[in-house]
Amino acid sequence: MDTPKLTVRATDTDTSTRLQAAGIHPLLARLWSARGVRSQEDVQLDWPAMLAPKTLTQAEHAAMLLADAITARKRMLIVADYDCDGATACAVGMRALTEMGAIVDFLVPNRFETGYGLSPAVVDLACQHPSGRPDLLITVDNGIASVDGVAAANAAGIGVIVTDHHLPGDLLPQALAIVNPNQPGCDFPSKNLAGVGVIFYLMLALRAELRRRGRFPANGGPRLDALADLVALGTVADVVKLDANNRLLVTRGLERMRKGLMQPGIRALFAVAARDPQAASAFDLGFALGPRINAAGRLADMGLGIRCLITNDDMQALELARELDTINRERRQIENVMKEQALAATESVQAGKLGASVCVFHPEWHQGVVGLVASRLKEKFFRPTLAFAPAGDDELRGSGRSIPDVHLRDVLDLVSKRHPGLIRKFGGHAMAAGLTLGKDDFDRFAPAFDLAVTELTGRTSFEPVIETDGSLEEGYANAQVANILEQQVWGAGFAAPLFLDTFKVQSQKLVGEKHLKLSVQRGHQRFDAIWFNHTDRLPEFVKMAYRLDQNVWNGVISVQLIVEHAETA
Repeated sequence: MDTPKLTVRATDTDTSTRLQAAGIHPLLARLWSARGVRSQEDVQLDWPAMLAPKTLTQAEHAAMLLADAITARKRMLIVADYDCDGATACAVGMRALTEMGAIVDFLVPNRFETGYGLSPAVVDLACQHPSGRPDLLITVDNGIASVDGVAAANAAGIGVIVTDHHLPGDLLPQALAIVNPNQPGCDFPSKNLAGVGVIFYLMLALRAELRRRGRFPANGGPRLDALADLVALGTVADVVKLDANNRLLVTRGLERMRKGLMQPGIRALFAVAARDPQAASAFDLGFALGPRINAAGRLADMGLGIRCLITNDDMQALELARELDTINRERRQIENVMKEQALAATESVQAGKLGASVCVFHPEWHQGVVGLVASRLKEKFFRPTLAFAPAGDDELRGSGRSIPDVHLRDVLDLVSKRHPGLIRKFGGHAMAAGLTLGKDDFDRFAPAFDLAVTELTGRTSFEPVIETDGSLEEGYANAQVANILEQQVWGAGFAAPLFLDTFKVQSQKLVGEKHLKLSVQRGHQRFDAIWFNHTDRLPEFVKMAYRLDQNVWNGVISVQLIVEHAETA
C-alpha cells in the first residue's frame, strides 16, 4: 500500500464550547464536535431520548397484524439472515414474541444451498418446518428484495411481514407490511438502524398495541430493555453508521453487559473470547463476539449462533459458545491460508504495476470466507478488491470490499451493462458487494472490472488517508482519560479517537516475534507504546498516529499508546 496521507479532522469550536458549558469533558466536546455532534441532545443516550417507534413507517400496522396473529393462536416463523445482525435480530424476535404469547419458531437459510433472503426455496422449507406449517412469516434483516419469495409465500397462503434495513430495489415485495427505514416514504429520522434495531422497534410497537388491547396493563408486559445486549451486538457487528440513535442503543446494551445483565449466550461468548463483560466495549462486540457468531454462518449453520442467543440454559449456552469458538478458529485458519495464497497471486502483479483494482480467485477457496480475504487485501493495497471461490453448479461466488473513492455496486452495474451476461447475479452497496460468475468467466471479468473502476473514477491508483484528531493535549495523556474514552461508543461513522503527535523513540524491541514494543517521549512525558503486527524499526524521531489505551499489570493501571501509523518526523 502507498504511504498514507495523515489529515486532521476539523473541530467546530462553537459547538465544542457549548458542549463544555453543558458539563461535557473538554476532550470529548472537541472529539464529538469533529464528528458532527451539534448539541447536547445529540449525546443524550438514555432511553427517553430514543426515536419513537410510531415514527417508523408501518411499524404500528405490522404490530396490529402480529397482535391479531397472537390472539388467533396463529403459527409464526421468523426467517433470519446468516450473519450476526440476522442472528441477533432473530433472537430479539424469538424472545420478545414468546414473552408476548406468540407461537413462534425460526428458520435460517443456508448460504450455500438457498442463498440470501426469503427465496421460493426457503418458502418450501418453511412449509415443511418441523414445528409445523406457519401461518405467518416474519423476515429479519432480509426480505426487502424478496419479491419472488413473498409471492411464493402468498401463493401458498402464508402471509409475510418484512422487517429489513437494506436498500430496496425498484419493486417492493407484496407483503402484508414492510418495516424498513429505507423504504420509500418512510420519514424515520435514522436511516441507519441495523436489522436487529428494526425488529426491536417492531417489538416495542407490538407491546404498545397489546397494552392498548388490554393484554398487558399500562406500562406492563415484557421488559424489552432486557434485549438491549442483543441489539447492541447486532448493531456493532453489522458496521452500520453509529448515529445518535444507534449510539443510544449500543450504550444501553453495553451498560447492561457491564452490570452482568445479559443473555446466557452473550455471557458465554464473553467467556470463550476471554473478554471481561464488566469492561465491555464496542470493540469487544465487533471483534470478539460478532466474529464468533458470524463464523457459524460462514462455515456451518447459523442455527448454532441463534440457539446460543435464545437459550436460557447457562450450560447449553456455554456448550454452544465453545462450538462457535471452535468454528471461528477454523475460520481464521482457512482465512489465513487463503490470504497467503491471495498475496502470492498478486506478487507478480506487484512486480509490474498494480491496476486500479485487485481481483483474485483460487479453485480451493471456501466461499464463506472470500469476503474476509477481500477485506484484508483491500486494506493492504487500498484498492477495490474482489475474491472468488467455486460455488458449485459451474459457478464462482465473489465477495468484494471497497474504499471511499469507489462505489462498488456502481462498478459492477457498469460491468454488467458493458458485458451483458458476464455477471449472472450481483448486489450490494458502496463499500461491499457480492456477485456470481460462470466458472470459466473469471479471466474475462477481471480486466473488465478494472477498466470499469478506472472509467468511473478517472484514476488507476488511490491515496490512502488516515484521519486523526490532531495533537492530544498533554494534560489528557493519562489512564483516566483513556478510561473515559473507552466508556464511549465509537465505530462506523463515529470513529474512535486517533491522535497525532511527534515523539522521540527511547527504546524499541520485538515481542512475540511480530509486534514492536516501544518506549517513547513527548516533552516531559514518557509512554509505553506498541505497534501490533509491525516489525520494522523506527527512526529516533517519529510522527505517530496513536490511540490511548489502559494497560493493567499487577493491579496497576497505566496509559499505553496503540500505534496505528508512524513515519519519520
